[in-house]
Amino acid sequence: MKDSLFIKAAFGETTGRPPVWMMRQAGRFMKEYWDIKNKYSFLEMCKTPELAADVTMLPVNLLDIDAAILFSDILVTGEAMGGDLSFTANIGPRFANPVRTQKDIDNLQVNVGDKLQYVADAIKVIQQRLNGKIPLIGFAGAPFTVMSYLVEGGSSKDFKLTKLMLHNEPAMAHQLLSKIAQVTADYLNLQIAAGVNAVQIFDSWAQALAWDDYKEFSHRYIVEIISKLNRKDIPVISFCKGSSVFAPLMAEAKPDVISIDWNIDLLDIKKRIPQGMAVQGNLDPHILYADKTVIKDRIHKLFERMRGEPGFIFNLGHGIMPDIPFDNVKYAVQLIKEYSY
Repeated sequence: MKDSLFIKAAFGETTGRPPVWMMRQAGRFMKEYWDIKNKYSFLEMCKTPELAADVTMLPVNLLDIDAAILFSDILVTGEAMGGDLSFTANIGPRFANPVRTQKDIDNLQVNVGDKLQYVADAIKVIQQRLNGKIPLIGFAGAPFTVMSYLVEGGSSKDFKLTKLMLHNEPAMAHQLLSKIAQVTADYLNLQIAAGVNAVQIFDSWAQALAWDDYKEFSHRYIVEIISKLNRKDIPVISFCKGSSVFAPLMAEAKPDVISIDWNIDLLDIKKRIPQGMAVQGNLDPHILYADKTVIKDRIHKLFERMRGEPGFIFNLGHGIMPDIPFDNVKYAVQLIKEYSY
């Protein structure tokens, strides 16, 4: 995989064109995804290695993407620790037993590798199907984001209960985050041992935090996780919504790549992080709703801005929305693959 455009860019090398993959590239904007989803529950898809491989391979086969990403969910760690997880249409993930007391935290398990073995099994099936064609990215949810779902019991707009724990019971919050961080590091190492070629840490809700709270309740645990990874030849990508603000601090955790949201000029932020560290991003995913002339213009503007910069992976600033036209995504990937500096 050392010759892969994606791996080269992730390790800060110059490539003839930017490699391309997209967050949520195997998902609800594809008819073929729904052909599978209409037969199985979301968790069945995650926990059945052949099905997880089927979904992972969709963008490989239909979009000719430069990297695959494991089909799974950031909350499988929370479930393995003892969360009663379900997914409901139009509602999203729910934990029926939210974590809000000291006893709840004490009851969470940390030696849960056996409960996540299905992910390792899926990775092995996917790698057989990829057959060395492109790299496979593994991933996990960052501790703060997983904590927010565990404490709130599901998705939240204001993270009120989570922030109350951070502010009123910081010792409890740190106990919870520490447990999640331990599980997350072990889980990513399980994926690396199973054969992924890169890993990404998703802190999907970091933008809910003030700078000092991000530093204390998110960043320190990402530092801990990255320090524990068996990362030889395995690039580590750090992503959060809010990376346009937090990127200089994120860099202190020593990832290989920082994935940047669309709220900042990508070249400007690259110059503010250590030399040699790669960036990933940062097209606003809403651009993919637009006319193809707009998509082409915005992608080419981004590429011209990044011309000559080593260590640049094209991605969106966040995931593909479910109702983005498939043809627009395919057009964007073709544009990128035809581009050359």
